[in-house]
Amino acid sequence: MNLVLFQPEIPQNVGTLIRFSACMGIPLSIIEPCGFLFTDKHLKRAALDYEELASVERFLSWELFRASRAGKRLIAVTSHTPHVYTDFSFEPSDCLIMGQESKGLPPEILGACIHQVSIPMMPGRRSYNLALSAAMVSAEALRQTSGFPRG
Repeated sequence: MNLVLFQPEIPQNVGTLIRFSACMGIPLSIIEPCGFLFTDKHLKRAALDYEELASVERFLSWELFRASRAGKRLIAVTSHTPHVYTDFSFEPSDCLIMGQESKGLPPEILGACIHQVSIPMMPGRRSYNLALSAAMVSAEALRQTSGFPRG
């Protein structure tokens, strides 16, 4: 399983997901550019001391990320599909791709993802928080593939 953030904008979300990925044993890929510097104090505070424990890989572009994951299933997490994430059959090598907080995933990224899943919500709502969405979908994917860490 690989959690992927496409050009994230809010450092606290990335810090939270660094901590989450360290605790769950999920590699985290970050596709740049980001809306902040990686020295940002808010990122550091949210990540706490888990940054050293997490497997984080940064990519300068979508193309570089995609080339590094050739042959892997790219799963877009988007509000623009009726396919609910809990009804989807995840595989251990899936890449779960999360979009920007303000815009989601652009059409060219959605088009590159054969599979798309969404998180249901009440009518009239726009979206969940990025870190919360990533944790929900990742946890379900790990549950299905027996990928939860065992301590």
